[in-house]
Amino acid sequence: ILPTISAAIQLKIMAQKTVLITGCSSGIGLALAVKMARDEQKRFKVYATMRNLTRKDKLAEAAGRTLGKTLEIKQLDVCSEESIKTCVSSIPDRRIDILVSNAGMGLIGPIECQTIDEMRTVMDTNFFGLVRLLKEILPDMKKKKSGHIVIISSVMGIQGILFNDVYAASKFAVEGFCESLAIQALKFKLQLSLIEPGPVITEFEKKVFEDGMKMDLSAADEETADMFTNIYLKNYKQIFQSLGQSAEDIAEIILAENPPFRHQTNTLYTPMTTLKYADPNGDLPIDTFYKMVFHGRGSPFPANGSCRRPTSRLP
Repeated sequence: ILPTISAAIQLKIMAQKTVLITGCSSGIGLALAVKMARDEQKRFKVYATMRNLTRKDKLAEAAGRTLGKTLEIKQLDVCSEESIKTCVSSIPDRRIDILVSNAGMGLIGPIECQTIDEMRTVMDTNFFGLVRLLKEILPDMKKKKSGHIVIISSVMGIQGILFNDVYAASKFAVEGFCESLAIQALKFKLQLSLIEPGPVITEFEKKVFEDGMKMDLSAADEETADMFTNIYLKNYKQIFQSLGQSAEDIAEIILAENPPFRHQTNTLYTPMTTLKYADPNGDLPIDTFYKMVFHGRGSPFPANGSCRRPTSRLP
């Protein structure tokens, strides 16, 4: 009897998919990690990672009884190749069936008021963080010709928004990188999915807003500073209250079977991206956004939408 039980357990373990998620101290990463770990069929073994383990308490509390069973918390800093290698190597057989690249950071405001070092940090985290992960994990997935790579991108990887210049640039880089990689991934039978949320109500967004409120605007001219304060920041909270999604909403979409290569989670932003593809010259979306922000007309959003909504940061 004992060998039979052992074999059954072994089969169950083999059927279980190993999931590595970055950026799990809060928000989408935390919600997704807990949701997958609580799967009633126990289909997933989740390795929830974060840069700073002193921030693990919220995740540990949310994980509850799954902690140490279907969920383990590990340290991983996407800005450190050594940290990534150590984490991946600590997983049995280095087997990762699903990678969710979620770690990221935001930066808003006039570029005159941002340092080059701040801009580099955003690119290093949002873009090169993904590159480092894939350099370590992709070869193993190629060998077994199996794996799903899920990247939390943004609608701003398709259309830039006022005062999100550097953040949008980092997401454009992610989108171009993934479009190129997806072609190769098909050859190795790998799935690659870009999840493009609109606003998501998380601690991440709260911190971005607070940093924007504290920003020293002395390097900007008076008109630009006023635009940032009285148009952008003034409408920030309203945007997230009316259009924001919960992290749980995003988790549901990530768990969908056979997800497409690119998926926008908030249909209210479909008109915005449609404008981008409707005009190869690029004038239509820019002109439309200008009119929405400064003249309050020409909104591509539903009739009950605010003409200033697109000026918010879309994660």
